[in-house]
Amino acid sequence: MSRIVLEGAAVVTPDAILPEGRVAVADGCIVDGREGDAIDLGGGYLLPGFIDTQVNGGGGVLFNDAPSVEGIAALAEAHRRYGTTGIMPTIISDDLSVIASAIAATDEAIAEGVPGVLGLHIEGPFINVERRGIHDARFMRELDDEALAVLTSDGRGARIVTLAPETVQPGTIRRLHKAGLIVAAGHSTADYDETRAALAEGLDGFTHLFNAMTQFSSRAPGMVGAALEDRNSRFGLIVDGHHVHPAALRVAIAARGIDGAMLVTDAMPPAGTDMRAFSLQGRQISVESGTLRGEDGTLAGSALTMDLALRNAMDLLGLDLVASSRLASGNPAAFLRMTQKGGAIAPGKAADLVHLDDDFCVRRIWIGGKECPVSQADGDR
Repeated sequence: MSRIVLEGAAVVTPDAILPEGRVAVADGCIVDGREGDAIDLGGGYLLPGFIDTQVNGGGGVLFNDAPSVEGIAALAEAHRRYGTTGIMPTIISDDLSVIASAIAATDEAIAEGVPGVLGLHIEGPFINVERRGIHDARFMRELDDEALAVLTSDGRGARIVTLAPETVQPGTIRRLHKAGLIVAAGHSTADYDETRAALAEGLDGFTHLFNAMTQFSSRAPGMVGAALEDRNSRFGLIVDGHHVHPAALRVAIAARGIDGAMLVTDAMPPAGTDMRAFSLQGRQISVESGTLRGEDGTLAGSALTMDLALRNAMDLLGLDLVASSRLASGNPAAFLRMTQKGGAIAPGKAADLVHLDDDFCVRRIWIGGKECPVSQADGDR
């Protein structure tokens, strides 16, 4: 691969914005130096590509309906147009056979080099039926030896499993953690003490903080309180203006610090489309005023894309571009244990990059130093 130098845009690093930065790329990585074929970006900002750890769907595709290489490729392409250079396709509560298919498909997709695929997120079915949200109760099950064997089966890439700590046997989180999985808590009735016990076993984080978990109050800090207090775990935030009040999100970041949070979309098939409805495991989901809801009013993921999440972090949470970029890139990379490869613009990191215009809309992206197509209409959405 020839050496290129991206210039003419302000470069966003984890600590600052470099007004006249230049980024050299060779062999898929960011390298030192200023020599190479210059590409003038014509203004705007150059950021590390966005990393989304919770992608249920997008571009009209639901991963549960298409747990295949083709389904994964469709999700990656749909979200790539909005600056997401790394995704964790997310399978929500389903039969073990569907989860096994998702694991095999993710392994194959990574082996085939499908751009942007980092691994797999398995959200449920080992969750509490009382806090299941839109997850289908008929799939809820025990995390027994059969399920454990599926979760820990061989496969490429990172692997997240979201579970309710109170529903699994003591020591299960430790076993999953030792097997190399990233364990997150969610859809749970676990109280503060139960959550602290899970953290002591190796719990890595929390899926969509505030949603589908015990809340913070003066005498019962709940899972939210444990998440905000802990200094080692991370939590996802759905910053769409619907799932959580912006003030609550601002308080969470103030309590935990910017390093503890990461942007996620929890995206469903309508993301990146003008769909008004879709089917989720036999249930009708409607898109109304930017929200996705089942017939009973239950929230059903979002139509959010990461570029909009980044803009919302600035507009709704009052964060600057540097902090918002960390929420969208560096912190998810740390959560996935991939900081050696990406999440920041620095020599030795993968050249996964997104160019935004002055309005923070996507103009160009690169994955592994290779530019990927982005339609102008998509960037202006």
